[in-house]
Amino acid sequence: MKIGVFLSDLGKTAIYYPRLAKVTGSVTSCIFFCQLLQWRSRSNNPYDWLRTSVQEIEQETGLNRREQELARKELIERNLLKERLVEQQSNTLEFWLNLEALEEKLHELLHDLKSNTVEENVSNKLEVIQPNPVRKTEQNVPWQRPPIAVKVTPNYQFNGPWKSHEQFAEFQKLLLEYAKEKGFYNPADWVFKIIDGITKGIVSPFWDEFVQGIPLGESQKVKRDWEIEPGIAYPAFEEERIQYYVQKGEPLEVAVSKARSDLRNPVLGKDLWEGFLRKCDRIADEAIKAKKSGIKTPYLPPSFTDKPAITKESVMQKLSAVSPQLSLESSSYQSLAQMNDKEQESPQKKPDSASDVPNIDTLKAVFKTPMGKKLVEKQITEHPEWEYAIVDGELVDLTPF
Repeated sequence: MKIGVFLSDLGKTAIYYPRLAKVTGSVTSCIFFCQLLQWRSRSNNPYDWLRTSVQEIEQETGLNRREQELARKELIERNLLKERLVEQQSNTLEFWLNLEALEEKLHELLHDLKSNTVEENVSNKLEVIQPNPVRKTEQNVPWQRPPIAVKVTPNYQFNGPWKSHEQFAEFQKLLLEYAKEKGFYNPADWVFKIIDGITKGIVSPFWDEFVQGIPLGESQKVKRDWEIEPGIAYPAFEEERIQYYVQKGEPLEVAVSKARSDLRNPVLGKDLWEGFLRKCDRIADEAIKAKKSGIKTPYLPPSFTDKPAITKESVMQKLSAVSPQLSLESSSYQSLAQMNDKEQESPQKKPDSASDVPNIDTLKAVFKTPMGKKLVEKQITEHPEWEYAIVDGELVDLTPF
């Protein structure tokens, strides 16, 4: 058999760098690392994590599972590799190559090799000039770390347009309060980015507002055509969008959230506003035509009717009117718990009149909640004299008359 045909039958070749094995820790880890480097160079986005499997690595390098585990352990200990397991796939892993640490270790390796070469040359010359090994001198070449790409100033401080540390601290405080008010995910990180940008020369309207004494974000508000004030759309326009999502089957609270999110989008909001104006124009033409026909009050969509604003106070008043025990501040569970505690404090007390028996409507309202259901069942069991019962999952009065 010809050697070329024989080698071609063996499949692909795996290449590794022997000198790199000194950095990775072993030949096995070097082969593993070189294979990942090769895959990373072929990736469309080299900054992403590499996803592969144990079987794929074994097919490319010949390393079995045990050898791969040892190689990964050595590379992780040398800070050359990071790994994470893909959920629900025990054999699939994702790897991140720390090329900065690799570059630093390669600098050290090449410097050591260069130093050893210089020492050997110097030693050979000294042996020729001074044959006596006792008088042979050693020349030590001090090692110097390569310069860092980004120089860091000791005791680094932010330098910006602020005139004093107190002014800088007050600006940070207002930025943090603004971020919390807006509901940012990480307020402290957002504040750092704003201040870091100012120190690098980026113009910030927040600093201009701070210097002028204007509330942060006030000068950046833009009033759109469909808003009565920045961030607040016309009620009819907002209600029209809410009804759109309600008709699609969304719950009311979800419909409100989606509608307001759409109207905060300047591009989408503009398109929706133009369509809404066209609809209003058509409705107005039809209303004028109806009035000319003798109709005194033409029909208008529900979104055009005035509705009182829904607030926490208005909702609490309605709940209190339905049942004093139902409110947003105190749950029915707490009310029944207090009732139960009072009855436990005076176990010998029995209802002597109809006024001591709780109203069945109140108990029905509490019975609709999971916790309230358990408490009502317990109360009815302990007080058969109330003559209430649970039939087919509903609370009924055994003596309605």
